[in-house]
Amino acid sequence: MLRHIGAISELAGMRYWSTTHQQWQTLIADAYALTDLQRGHRRKDFSPEEMKEGGVLYFEQADNLTGKGIYRMHITEASADRLVFDVENVSTMRYLFVPVLSPGEMQSIYFLDRESGNVWRYYSMVRTGKNANRRIAGNGSSAVNRAVAFYRHMIGIPTDQEPPAAR
Repeated sequence: MLRHIGAISELAGMRYWSTTHQQWQTLIADAYALTDLQRGHRRKDFSPEEMKEGGVLYFEQADNLTGKGIYRMHITEASADRLVFDVENVSTMRYLFVPVLSPGEMQSIYFLDRESGNVWRYYSMVRTGKNANRRIAGNGSSAVNRAVAFYRHMIGIPTDQEPPAAR
């Protein structure tokens, strides 16, 4: 599970159902691990050994709405049977050059608990800050579809598998 989560480059090409355009679209065009907080300092994906409890890792991704952004991943818990990590934007996110999310305004947390063998229970929450632009924070159906795309990616099924979660 740690290898899969640390494989940031595998996020590239993730698709989701766009409620605005009523079609499957690429959610994440590009993604890669960073050596530090600096934009463009690419490196190989994170290894399971790097994803230790208390660890902080950085990555950059380009999504279909806000373009390139830098994110911080914090490993809260990491054991053979439980993994908890949170992710937040550390760069300003823009839509058509207009700032829509200040650093720290897009936060998510993921809980994975082993049920048995290769069966894991998955739970996640996403929140946007109170100052987030309504263009980003106001579309509940889109947020659901984005969350489902990440869930599908986590469990290894096609992210654009029919049916979409919300139309």
